[in-house]
Amino acid sequence: MAKDVLCEVNSCKHWAAGNHCNASSIYVVNNRSKQASNSEETDCRTFESKL
Repeated sequence: MAKDVLCEVNSCKHWAAGNHCNASSIYVVNNRSKQASNSEETDCRTFESKL
């Protein structure tokens, strides 16, 4: 399992200094009906807005 998960989405409540994600777990899904072949075809469902 990854020790450091990096994220540049500073509007997420799990975003921490140094572009680290401080969520206790990460959930990433395929956003297309076919198998993902690149990162643009995936979404982070762990995202929660800071607002």
